[in-house]
Amino acid sequence: MTFHPTMPYASGEQHASERVLPDRGEPFVFTPENRRRIEELATHYPPDRRRSALIPALHIVQEQQGYVSANAMREVATVICCTPAEVEEVVTYYSMFYTKPVGKYVLQVCRTLSCALTGAERLTAAISQKLGIKVGETDPTGTFTLVEVECLGACDRGPVMLVNDHWHELATPGSVGALLDTLRTKGEAGLSGCHLNVDKKEPTKDG
Repeated sequence: MTFHPTMPYASGEQHASERVLPDRGEPFVFTPENRRRIEELATHYPPDRRRSALIPALHIVQEQQGYVSANAMREVATVICCTPAEVEEVVTYYSMFYTKPVGKYVLQVCRTLSCALTGAERLTAAISQKLGIKVGETDPTGTFTLVEVECLGACDRGPVMLVNDHWHELATPGSVGALLDTLRTKGEAGLSGCHLNVDKKEPTKDG
């Protein structure tokens, strides 16, 4: 008797994971200004540690073309002196890097426990219904991409959502429709921001 499942080696049905290759994308070259930015960043590290500028370089890629394609990974590898495989390892590890085109606004809804208890699932469902898309998809206009992420670090202000790199706290299914309309018309002006900044009061003359 054994608790281990029988492995069907003889049948040839053994499991094999399938590697998903990133989108090759259009040919990618850094703009002269962005290349200068990377060279300046590289000066912060010893010459033999130039690859330490990898993550900042990837942020610059994403600023330039909106996502990190396979062609962009190869360009980064050439510029900072590492291999494309090393670049891909970092890109696919961190959730803030996208390997396919995304919308103008990436809606990142926290799904971890604190936000889940305050209605994150209902928030995601309301966004999905409003935009007519599922998690991981982009709406037909290319304006919004909906994703779920792990803890965003504001557990007392949930549900929390990041819109690109900007905060929106205490989001609700009832309010999110108006927020999406505001993003369409006014951009990020409608976001609540981080309460550590919003709630901070200006000092008075009396201190």
